[in-house]
Amino acid sequence: MSIKNTILLVWLLIGMNAWGDGTMNQAQAQQVAQLQSPDKSIVLHVSLSASGEVQYSIQRSGVNIIHPSALGVTMKGHDFTRGMKLVTTSKPERITEGYQTKNAKKSSILYQANQLVMSFANEEKQEMDIIFRLSNDGVAFRYRFPWIKNNETIVKEQSSFAFDKETRAWLQPMSEAKTGFEHCHPSYEEHYLQDIAVGTVSPLKSGWVYPALFKTNETWVLITEAALDGTYCGTRLINDSASSVYSIGFADPREVFTGGGYLPENNKPWLTPWRIIAIGSLKTIAESTLGTDLAPAAVLQDTSFTKPGKASWSWINSKDDNITFNEQKKYIDYACDMHWQYCLIDADWDTKIGYDKVAELSAYAKQKNVGLLLWYNSAGDWNTIKYHPKDKLLTKEGREKEFSRLQAMGIKGVKIDFFGGDGQSMIQYYIDILNDAAKYKLLVNFHGATLPRGWQKTYPHLMTAEAIYGMEMVTFDQHAADKQANHCAMLPFTRNAFDPMDFTPMNLTGLTSSNCIRRTTPAFELALSVLFLSGIQHYAQSPEGMEQVPVDVKAFLSKLPDNWDDVKFLEGYPGKYAVIARRSGKRWYLTGINGDKSEKKVNLDLTSFKKSKATLFTDGTKGELFSKAVLNATVQKKFDLTLNANSGFVMVLE
Repeated sequence: MSIKNTILLVWLLIGMNAWGDGTMNQAQAQQVAQLQSPDKSIVLHVSLSASGEVQYSIQRSGVNIIHPSALGVTMKGHDFTRGMKLVTTSKPERITEGYQTKNAKKSSILYQANQLVMSFANEEKQEMDIIFRLSNDGVAFRYRFPWIKNNETIVKEQSSFAFDKETRAWLQPMSEAKTGFEHCHPSYEEHYLQDIAVGTVSPLKSGWVYPALFKTNETWVLITEAALDGTYCGTRLINDSASSVYSIGFADPREVFTGGGYLPENNKPWLTPWRIIAIGSLKTIAESTLGTDLAPAAVLQDTSFTKPGKASWSWINSKDDNITFNEQKKYIDYACDMHWQYCLIDADWDTKIGYDKVAELSAYAKQKNVGLLLWYNSAGDWNTIKYHPKDKLLTKEGREKEFSRLQAMGIKGVKIDFFGGDGQSMIQYYIDILNDAAKYKLLVNFHGATLPRGWQKTYPHLMTAEAIYGMEMVTFDQHAADKQANHCAMLPFTRNAFDPMDFTPMNLTGLTSSNCIRRTTPAFELALSVLFLSGIQHYAQSPEGMEQVPVDVKAFLSKLPDNWDDVKFLEGYPGKYAVIARRSGKRWYLTGINGDKSEKKVNLDLTSFKKSKATLFTDGTKGELFSKAVLNATVQKKFDLTLNANSGFVMVLE
C-alpha cells in the first residue's frame, strides 16, 4: 500500500477563534494538517487558532478519542505556545524500524508508522518543529528546536490530553518528593486508583505516573513517554477537577542530584522526549510495544554480557540480619539447583560479608554456573538511608573505580536503590550509571527508582527496574497483602505494559520473614512467573519453601524461559483479571490471574496455538499446593476454567 493511499493530504483551511479556556473547538480553528495511521483507523488533526495556538486531536474509527489539546513549550525568554505561525509541512513519510530485544514482550519487533513534521515560528521567528507519528496502535509526538546553540531552559511543557467528560481512568498517584521511608519518595510505589472519574485529583497532590490508562468511548488509551535523555526531566500527568484535561507536569524542584537542576536544559539542537498515546482495545494495549518502539536504538556495541535470567534472593525472605556468608552461599546453591542464572546479595554486604569474602562467593558461584549481583545505595543528599555500600557511585571516577573492582571480582551486575526522583540532573545520573556500567560489562537493576521509559532498548544491560508497589511491600504491610491480587491484575495494562518490572514475584509457600498473611494462592503466585516481564526475575521463594513444592512444578520453574518471542492477549480487565499467552520457541505458556473478589470463568481456545499437548497447573485440593492435569489439545480444543478469588493458572502448550 502506498504512502499516497494511507496518508491524507495536508491542507489549509479558514482560521477561526480559540476557546477562552485553553482548548480549541476544531470548527472554530484553522486545521492545518491531517494524518492517518497505516491502517487508516487512527486520524490526527492539527489546528492553529487565530491567536497562534497549536493544538491536536485524535479520532479512532471516526470517534473522538483525544479532543483538541494544547501543544508547545515555554522556555526562559521564549514562548512557543501562542503567536505561532505555520512555516513548513514535510511530505508524509513511512517510518519502519525492526529491532531485536531480550527484555520485552517480543524478541523481534517491527515498528511501522506514518510521520509528519510541521515547523512553526513564534513571534521572534524562532522555529519549533513538531514531529508526529501514527502507527496502528497509537500516536506519538515530540518537539525539535534546531536553532539552539547556547543554553536554553524549558520551564513548562504545554502538551495536554483532553478527554470526554465521561472517560474513566486507572491511575497511580505520584508520591510527594522527600516523603516516605527516610525521605526516599518519589519511587512509583503507590496503589492504583481504579475506574475513577476523569478529572479526579490525585490524593497526593503531585499528579499521576506513567503509564496512565483511560477508557473513553469504548476505546482504551495508555499514555507514557520515551526517549528521555539527560537534557530533560522525567514528567508526569497533572490535572485539576475543573476539567477532563491532563497536562505534562515537570519534576518537583527537590528531585535533583546534589547541586543539579530539575528543569530541562540544553545548549545544542534539541529533541524532546516522545509523548506516546497507545490507542485501541485492551488487546492492543496488552500487546503494544510503543514504549520501546519510540526509544532510541541500542548504544552498546557488545551485548554478549546482557543475559536475561532468574535469580535467587535472600533478603525478601530473611531480611537484613541474614546478609551473611553462609546464607548467601545457601542461596547460590539454591540458584544452581533450580538452574537459575543469578543470585542477588542485598544491602550491607560490604561490612557484613566484606569484599574479600564476596569475591570468594563469586568464585564459588562461578563454579556453580551462577552469577552474583550486588546491592548499592545511590547515595547523595536526597535520602538519609543508612544502608551501604554508599557514596561510591556519585562521581564518574568513583563509579569507574568501583565497577572495575566488581568486574575483577567476577560480579555480573548491580542493584542500585533509593534514587531521588525525576529532575533533569537525576535523570542524567541514571544515564551516567548506565554508560559506566556498560564499560565494565555490568548488568543494572534500578530500585526505589523512576519508570525506565524504554531505556532497556537503548541500554540493553538495564535488566529491570522496580518502580512498583512490589512483593516486598506485601511482607511489610497486611493492607498491601490484602490488595495484592487486585494490584497485580492492574500491572499488565499499566506499569508492565512497556517496561521491565522488578516486582520480585512468586511466593509459593508463604512469607517466611513476615507477620503478614499472603492472600493469594500458590497457583496465582506461579502464574506471576509468566505474567510479569523482567529481564532478571528475582523470585520471592525461599529454598526451604521450594522443598515443599511438587517436583513437576519445580521442574517447570527450572525450565521456564528467560525471555519471550511473542505475546497474545486472551482476555482480562484492569484490576479484575488478566489472561495472557507468551511464546518461547515452539512452546506457548498461557497464564492467568483473578484479582477480583468473586470467581472468574475463563474460556481458553486452544485451536489457534496448534499444539497437541497441554500441561495445566492450578491450585491443589486436599491440602496440596498444586493440581496438575495433562490434556490432549488436539481433542480438547476448548477448555473452560473457573478461577477462584485470588487464584491463577499456568498452561504449557507444546
